[in-house]
This record gives sequence, structure tokens and C-alpha cells, in this order.
Amino acid sequence: MQLWLCPLVAFLMGSIPFGYFIAKSKGIDIRDHGSGNIGATNVFRVIGKKQGLICLFLDALKGFIPVILAVNLVPVLGRDPAIQFELLDAFQMMPPPEQFTAQLVHVITALAAVLGHNYSPWIGFKGGKGIATSAGVIIALMPAAIVLLLIIFLVTLLISRYVALASIVSAISLPILTHLGARFHKTPDGISLWEAGTWNKPLFFFSLIIGILAVWKHRTNIGRLMSGTESRFVWGKKKHTVTPDV
Repeated sequence: MQLWLCPLVAFLMGSIPFGYFIAKSKGIDIRDHGSGNIGATNVFRVIGKKQGLICLFLDALKGFIPVILAVNLVPVLGRDPAIQFELLDAFQMMPPPEQFTAQLVHVITALAAVLGHNYSPWIGFKGGKGIATSAGVIIALMPAAIVLLLIIFLVTLLISRYVALASIVSAISLPILTHLGARFHKTPDGISLWEAGTWNKPLFFFSLIIGILAVWKHRTNIGRLMSGTESRFVWGKKKHTVTPDV
């Protein structure tokens, strides 16, 4: 039952439009302001820094929780179902068929959470751009990667002051980091998972899909970046203008 229950729960949790509710609590329909996006950056710009950070945390949490549940409900052979992050090491303990099934359930659950955020049925199958929710699922699946992605995001943001550009660069970097992880992680025999053929294939394709999806959701930002009309990120300043979103 958990094979289909995990993705279903993930989609429902991911579809909760926290940005919309936070703005509504202030008497504002976030869809009518800024970029019209329900993501954390638009909330940050339109409502305020505190509300934006709360939205960022909640959007990440709704990606993190269902994936952690999937990891526990569809456990890896040889590991007790508990909150743990060393998934690549754990997958090495499983015979290929069971290993692949567990990996597939985990990444489908993760993808369902992101799609729930991006296409929430509660607001007409519209939503955010999935960056914060993707960060939540990545923390659950491969925490080392999220540290590197955060560094990439912050460096790009500091240099360019474009949230959209930082998000796009991070999205493109994700499948690259996943591939490098497969090459650097070793089996007990000292062979890389890539060479041994035991690398997490579903995780790589998941990272590729959400990377492409994130870039696609930023297509209007890409147009504004190319035309020079994209708004730069400014701390502590609320603006009712078109802005990049997560």
C-alpha cells in the first residue's frame, strides 16, 4: 500500500499553498501582486522578510516530510526504518531488484511533492516554481548535495543579485552533482558506484527532471534576464513589482 500511498501523500502535502495562505492572513491575494507567484520570494518581496522566510521554511518542509516518510515506509534492506540520510551507502546493501524499487518509490514521492507545489489543485493547478520544495526533498535524499547547492545559490546571488539566475544555476548543477556523487561514492571493494553499476539511477533521473522543470518554470524570468528587465534582489525592501520567485 505504501508504494502508492507515499506519492499520494507527497502530492497532497506539496499542494498546500502556504504562500497564498500567509498573504491571505494579511488581507492580500499574493496572485495579484508582484509576479503573481505563491512562492517564498514573492511573499518576501510583497508581504515582508519574516513572512517570506516562514513561507520558505514551510515550502521546504512539505517536501522534506513526505520523502522522509517514504524512506521509513519503504526501507532499505538491512536498515531499520528511522530518519537517516546515508541513502547511497544503504542502497549498496540491497540486491538490485529491491534496491531499485526502494529508490524508485523515494524519488517518485519526491517528484510528487514538487509537482504538488508547482500545480496545486487548491488554486487552479497553479503554484510556485518548486525551488524551496525541491530543496526540502533533496535534504531528505542527499543532504551533502544541498550544502553544495546552497553554496552555488548564494555565490550566484551575491554576484548577480538575481534570485532567478541563482535558482536556475542551482537547478542545472543538481544532476551534475548527483552524477559526481555516483562517481565519488565507493562500494566496500573500493570501486565507484558508477563503475560498479550500482549507482542510484532513479535519483539521477529525478535530479535531471526537477532540474529541467525548475528551468522551465523560470522561462519568463529567463526572458526578463535576457532583456535586462529582471528585478534584482534587495534585502529588507518590499516591492510590488514583477520579481523572481522560488
